[in-house]
Amino acid sequence: MLRERRHELIVGIVASEGPATVEALAERLVTSAATIRRDLVQLAEQGLLRRVYGGAMPLDEQRDDPFPDVAATRAEEKDAIAVRCAELVQDGETILLDIGTTAHRVARRLRGRSLTVVTSSLAVLDELIDCEEIQLVLLGGMVRRDYRSLVGFLTEDTLRQIKADRLFLGTSGVRRGGHVMDTTVVEVPVKRAMIAASDQVVLVADRGKFPGVGMARVCGPEALDVVVTNVQADPDTVADLREGGSEVITV
Repeated sequence: MLRERRHELIVGIVASEGPATVEALAERLVTSAATIRRDLVQLAEQGLLRRVYGGAMPLDEQRDDPFPDVAATRAEEKDAIAVRCAELVQDGETILLDIGTTAHRVARRLRGRSLTVVTSSLAVLDELIDCEEIQLVLLGGMVRRDYRSLVGFLTEDTLRQIKADRLFLGTSGVRRGGHVMDTTVVEVPVKRAMIAASDQVVLVADRGKFPGVGMARVCGPEALDVVVTNVQADPDTVADLREGGSEVITV
């Protein structure tokens, strides 16, 4: 197994399941204890987990607020973004929808369209479950109840079998330089797998996401084809995104 893939799995296991011993990780990943110890040292230095005697435990990281609380914040701005995103979609496409309240609003604007929608969001599932025109594909994985999402190696492995025309990617923050951030480490491998599975990546980020929050880097501006945001978004960061090669659409 490649080191990068092993690191993703270790971070995902510790973040979603809690403290893990070196021996348990070695057995689960079919590798030596010495290799796992080296991995834990590197991951701790990168700030992705906390190394403790005999194993590792998750960081005391900033958690996402519950989904309903976030959904009520800047609702009008998110709606404007969702309307513009729906205009980018052509009938017959396969669309990947990330978690997040703005992506959920995009789903609402796709109702009645002839599309295939693939998602790890239980909120999107609820929104489109009765929409017979849409072929709906729910990715597997472990449920994050507070944020109504699916994460883990099952989610990532399923995404390797998917090829989407367009991804609507959510974020908890966009930093100077155009770096896309997330508050929760376990979501990062899923977002990266979604990016890899998509022909076009559209970042949906309301003005409050500049700079927003998040300690885990998902990607840089080079991974983004389009960014849809509000006209009030930080102009310096918008300039960084454009310089990085992204088309920025403001609403």
